[in-house]
Amino acid sequence: MDDYPLIENHGLIGDLQTAALVTTEGAIDWFCSPRFDSPSVFGALLDKENGGHCTVRPAHRAHATKQLYLPDTAILVTRFMTEAGAGEVIDFMPVTGTTATDRHRLVRLVRCVRGTMTFDVEVAPRFDYGLMKHEVHITQHGAVFVAEDGTALTLHPVREPEDERLTEIMTHRDADVQVSLTLAAGEQRGLILEMGADGPPREVRREEHERIFDETAVFWRNWLAQSRYTGRWREVVERSAITLKLMTFAPSGALVAAPTAALPEQLGGERNWDYRFTWIRDASFSVYALLGLGFTEEARAFIVWLGNRVKERAGRHGATGPLNIMYKVDGSSDLNEQILDHWEGYAGSAPVRIGNGAATQLQLDIYGEALDSIYFAHRHGFTVGHGGWTSLRTDLEWLADHWDQAEEGIWETRGGRQDFTYGRVMSWLAFDRALRLAEATGWPSAADRWRAERDAVYEQVMAKGWSEKRRAFVQHYGSEVLDSSLLRMATVGFITPGDPMWTATLDAMEEELVSDSLVYRYNPSASPDGLRGSEGTFSLCTFMYVDALARAGRTDRARLVFEKMMGYANHLGLYSEEIDPTGRQLGNFPQAFTHLALIDSAITLNEALDAH
Repeated sequence: MDDYPLIENHGLIGDLQTAALVTTEGAIDWFCSPRFDSPSVFGALLDKENGGHCTVRPAHRAHATKQLYLPDTAILVTRFMTEAGAGEVIDFMPVTGTTATDRHRLVRLVRCVRGTMTFDVEVAPRFDYGLMKHEVHITQHGAVFVAEDGTALTLHPVREPEDERLTEIMTHRDADVQVSLTLAAGEQRGLILEMGADGPPREVRREEHERIFDETAVFWRNWLAQSRYTGRWREVVERSAITLKLMTFAPSGALVAAPTAALPEQLGGERNWDYRFTWIRDASFSVYALLGLGFTEEARAFIVWLGNRVKERAGRHGATGPLNIMYKVDGSSDLNEQILDHWEGYAGSAPVRIGNGAATQLQLDIYGEALDSIYFAHRHGFTVGHGGWTSLRTDLEWLADHWDQAEEGIWETRGGRQDFTYGRVMSWLAFDRALRLAEATGWPSAADRWRAERDAVYEQVMAKGWSEKRRAFVQHYGSEVLDSSLLRMATVGFITPGDPMWTATLDAMEEELVSDSLVYRYNPSASPDGLRGSEGTFSLCTFMYVDALARAGRTDRARLVFEKMMGYANHLGLYSEEIDPTGRQLGNFPQAFTHLALIDSAITLNEALDAH
């Protein structure tokens, strides 16, 4: 661990097509281009020696660091302080727009704000997950790193004509570049790293850099100004909104589950998955969060993306149904899982997986989540259209014939299919929301069939999903295992929050799955999932627990759990997937699902407190 930064010791920057992680020590150790799911250019996060990085940090190793975002933006400031001086590295990516492009820029401004400070700069790309060699060409105006396949990363220095030329202090080793910059208070330099540049390296004047900076800051502040949220925890909620925007692929409207791959759920364990894709489930939840805050265009873009997935396979049902559980950001579905044997993994946590083998699983819950988001969007003025409704009816015909079967479930277990209670509840939700849509619009439907299937699911869940022994709803039929995914039962209206069966389930979860306010998904030892090792508590589940408590009228408990959870965020308000027993963050970072659940729970709890 000493050779790797803590997962939480990172900030996120991005341009709405890809993103980069920046450590509190000034290193960009994760960056893929041209998309979130493209091969990495910098990947030291998963292999410190062979992954590649771009680092700007003080030459004096005895220094303190602080990191923050400029208010209401995705512009990251990393501050370094020594006895002799203080300096800053300001990182951001200019927004690229809604047309997919190979051109992406990492802007790094370096300045001294007190005394003097010498910065060591190293640019060491490792193209295609470190599999592809490269060479560097240094000119009087900068440098170009060229991979074997022609992919290029161009270094443009930020300088004024009277400044010392960067090439005069630039050295290179192993086709990497090192620079030493000594600055006095008020002085600044910088560099722009550009993928897909349309010309050779060039010197960027300070005036041009300031214009790019101002444009980026204005974009983020104007975007955030759309937020209608005025409740408690506003800064926390709006930081989560910016984080979700950073994980959105603007050309399609798809939201990736996380910008990273293979960060471990247990150090040294094998639960290391690639999250750089769009899950139907996660993105469906985004409609609630985005519309709840007032971001209608992002919600509309996802509804269009989802509608395209529904229509493209209407009437053509594969082994796992008409919808895949996840897609690439462009809507394609080739997610073959591979292992990068040449990388050691974060802190030695192998294997490093890219692609995702769970893509071919049967997970019945996605239909309920998709229909719920479409219905919610309809209530906010978004129309499905005739083609979309026709495709949805076809999908519902498939679901009516196939909901009563074993599946892999929401947690994508690899230990075999089960009759998961959550999948059944979400099947109920699909039929229920389809009926509501049909009634609200007058569109043609198989209402009698849908109503019969909805009621059959309900009766089955009440008969088989409830355990008298546990006095709780259980993970799957015939088991006594609890599962925190069922916290959503009352949220979607399957059961009323005050129902004795539901309050008993909350009490059982409190006893078994909650550890000092943090919530586990389930107990892997009691319900083997086909994987070795254990995992931390799930941040998503903790926020779902807050939501469930608030709806059940347990507002004091809900607020305490929420406030405690705020303490597990990193210094920037970001959350990974899990939290280990020591309070460290684990898993891919930052995780969209967690930030979506944070927003939802904050809205629910705020309303409950106001009502109380």
